[in-house]
Amino acid sequence: MPIIVICPGCRKRYSVSDKFAGKSGPCPNCKTLIQIPKKEEVVIHGPEEFASAGRGISGKLIAKPIGRRIWTISPTLAVAAGLGTLAVLVATAVLGSVGVFRDNLIVTGVGLVLVTFPLVIAGYNFLYDIEELEPFQGRGLWIRGAICTAAYVAIWAGFSFFGSQYLTGDLWNWLIVGTPFVILGAIAALGSFDFDFPTGLLHFGFYLLVTIILRRLAGFGWIWELPG
Repeated sequence: MPIIVICPGCRKRYSVSDKFAGKSGPCPNCKTLIQIPKKEEVVIHGPEEFASAGRGISGKLIAKPIGRRIWTISPTLAVAAGLGTLAVLVATAVLGSVGVFRDNLIVTGVGLVLVTFPLVIAGYNFLYDIEELEPFQGRGLWIRGAICTAAYVAIWAGFSFFGSQYLTGDLWNWLIVGTPFVILGAIAALGSFDFDFPTGLLHFGFYLLVTIILRRLAGFGWIWELPG
């Protein structure tokens, strides 16, 4: 069975295979050395043993274990999300066909912010590791989502500016100009949601894919048509 360890440096929680029992290795997040206990040192405590407040006069536990919160998607929420996504795609296509976005950069910017925030939150809820991390919820999630949204919108704006100036049709040119923005996106997700770098890259990649499609529906053409 997996062994749960906590990094003494950054306090992140990891689940490792018992085949690594007794070994040590660097934390994936902060590189602090983590010592994995031997199998005989791993003790499974019953719920009562977590009640550090002790027992009352009656002998009953004063405190109860704190349950781990797990975020789940209900069928109703899934259907609502699907219908909302379809509505956004249709609305973008209709408004794009009459030139609303091309003629008004303010409307384009507001539209980008409005679609970025739900995409950021949806991507987080899909990618966070249920075995390793307790999910951010409530106000904490909204604040982190807002920070990530601001970063993603800024990255799009920066790419649009530099891309219009320096992009050509050559693959090497795309790699030189585009790669730094993709890396910045992964770092933004990493910093906002405590992801590791590969997961942050997936989060930004999901956002990038959806917004590229929306960009096309809005009448701006495909991303590789940017220089024109």
